[in-house]
Amino acid sequence: MSSIETLFVTRLYRAHLSEKKPAIDATELEASCWSIAEDDEAGQTWCDEHGYPGYTSYASLTDLPYRFPIFKDLVKCLDKHVTAFAEDLAFDLGDKPLTLEDIWINILPPGGIHTSHIHPHSVISGTTYVAVPPGASALKLEDPRLPMMMAAPPRHRDAARALHSFAYVTPEPGDILLWESWLRHEVPLNMAEEERISVSFNYSWG
Repeated sequence: MSSIETLFVTRLYRAHLSEKKPAIDATELEASCWSIAEDDEAGQTWCDEHGYPGYTSYASLTDLPYRFPIFKDLVKCLDKHVTAFAEDLAFDLGDKPLTLEDIWINILPPGGIHTSHIHPHSVISGTTYVAVPPGASALKLEDPRLPMMMAAPPRHRDAARALHSFAYVTPEPGDILLWESWLRHEVPLNMAEEERISVSFNYSWG
């Protein structure tokens, strides 16, 4: 009897921050993001010099959990979500847990994009969403096999989601998304009339 099975699955973790503790005050987190963005002159300069739309603290600040207590609480919450995802992935971590490598703020203005990229040297990457106004960009994920599909025909529009070359995930405020760091992703054009605010992070092992 013939059979078809699914191999080499790409996992995407989606949850609400509130599913793990400590509780995160959404209003305080958003206010903290804006406060840091307004004071971070080095980050503003980096964004201007590199044509980065809006603001990111990625290239300027490495100590967010020590600047505002809410980021320290956020990391404690993220640790628990990442642990749950690592268990789902059946990672054998031995006596070396996954630990936060870096965490940064993203404020994407109307018309802004974040082009396709991966997160080298990390194991799990993710984003938690602080402000997602109507019309804000979804997260676009790319099938990691895509560069090797040289002669593959296109898929039918009604093909199963897992068979498409790209997947779009529309987050809601308070959501957290996690994926393995080799998964290529991007943020398409922000069609909202307000800023899309998120906090992204990487976890490494060993």
